[in-house]
Amino acid sequence: MRRIVCIIAISGIVLPAFTSCRAISNFLHNEEVVAEVGQSRLYRSDIDAVVPRGMTVDDSVRLARQFIDAWASEMVYVTIAEQQLSKAEKDVSRELEEYRRSLLKYRYEQLYVNERLDTAVSDESVETYYNAHMENFRLKRPLVKARFLRIHTDSPMLEPIRKKMNSSDPNDLVEADSLAFSSAMMFSTWGNEWQDVIVIAREMGMAYDSMLSASKGGWVRQDDTTGVTNVVYISEIMREGEYAPVEYSARQIKDIIISTRKQALISGLEQDLLNDARENGQLVIH
Repeated sequence: MRRIVCIIAISGIVLPAFTSCRAISNFLHNEEVVAEVGQSRLYRSDIDAVVPRGMTVDDSVRLARQFIDAWASEMVYVTIAEQQLSKAEKDVSRELEEYRRSLLKYRYEQLYVNERLDTAVSDESVETYYNAHMENFRLKRPLVKARFLRIHTDSPMLEPIRKKMNSSDPNDLVEADSLAFSSAMMFSTWGNEWQDVIVIAREMGMAYDSMLSASKGGWVRQDDTTGVTNVVYISEIMREGEYAPVEYSARQIKDIIISTRKQALISGLEQDLLNDARENGQLVIH
């Protein structure tokens, strides 16, 4: 341990002394050593590389401290490992070569796939996949179409908004949204698209099953002690166990289709490379 010298003056002494952006800048751009562990050194230019320009003094100091602490911790570990491990245990050449090959393979696959992958998925393809795998789209939680607003409890607009949101007239719904946008502290609408019930429950600060249990005619109201009221209006609901609508599942289905295409490209690439290597004599199996 005596051989380990860890100088982190920047964390406890130097950085707090700099109280101006100019001082921080001069400090970070200086090439002097700011920390040492054994034979390893951390230079001020290393810190400059991770501290973005334009940060406040306090943020610059905080980020620099974090970087130095992380560097010092890693170097102390490495120094002790160098001392305590045997020569065979320190030989990582095989692992490095395996990692290098794996990384090269991955990067080439990415290049190959990016040049050839068709990411366009038609609505017809989505519909076909949905119909063939409907059991995969049974709901584990309800879906809802809903509106949420946070508003002052004594706001004169609360009741007019509630009445218009409960209307079947599209014009009333548009007006309700307009009133909510202008008078509520916060307003979010999922009235025209299905949403996971947990998203709406999170806005209310409630468990989704508790929120649904508290619903009366689609309304859930929650008053707090600060004079603020949270209101959710659920216009439509699909229950757990029902099939999620295809429009809700479309994004997931597109991801699945694209992922399947990607895997097919990679599998085809591997086989093509092996066949080419056999044909040109590059691959010889004795």
